[in-house]
Amino acid sequence: MATALLNPSTVEGRAFFPEAHIEERWYAVHTFANHEKRVAKQLEERAVEHFLPLYGSVRRWKDRKVKLELPLFPGYVFVRLALRYRLRVLQTPGVARLVGFGGLPTALPDQEIEAMHNSLQRQSLLEPYPYLTIGRRARLKSGPLRGLEGILVRRKGLLRLVLSLDLIQRSVAVEVDAVDVEPIR
Repeated sequence: MATALLNPSTVEGRAFFPEAHIEERWYAVHTFANHEKRVAKQLEERAVEHFLPLYGSVRRWKDRKVKLELPLFPGYVFVRLALRYRLRVLQTPGVARLVGFGGLPTALPDQEIEAMHNSLQRQSLLEPYPYLTIGRRARLKSGPLRGLEGILVRRKGLLRLVLSLDLIQRSVAVEVDAVDVEPIR
């Protein structure tokens, strides 16, 4: 069944490509470590529309501070293309694969890429943050309960951290801001 999506079928003797192969959509490209800028440059040379969101970071070296432009999503560059042209991307040095499921690239919602692009153009302060998912163990980074670990849940639109006391088999939930918790690895 997957091959039907990858190969054109014939309709009245003409090659017919499924909509995904003709329509331009945004896809995430997984790159080799620290190759994001090189891949973006190569994609530009190959005339492939791409987007590499960067943020400014000041790093302290031994003798000075240096302002660096780093990828907002390390290991990823976004490309807009019709899937029939995917080889232009896959043959680019530094590209590992197009991100997807079941061996097929998965398109990203246009509005997410556009919102990120618009936010960066307006000089919004975006920076990487650990991906937090509901049901994942997390630790409080600040406040009176700093250091306690629990499970992140969402209730009535608010994030809560469920703290459990195993000895007495009881739990409590405390409302938290996303910036006050970090995932436990």
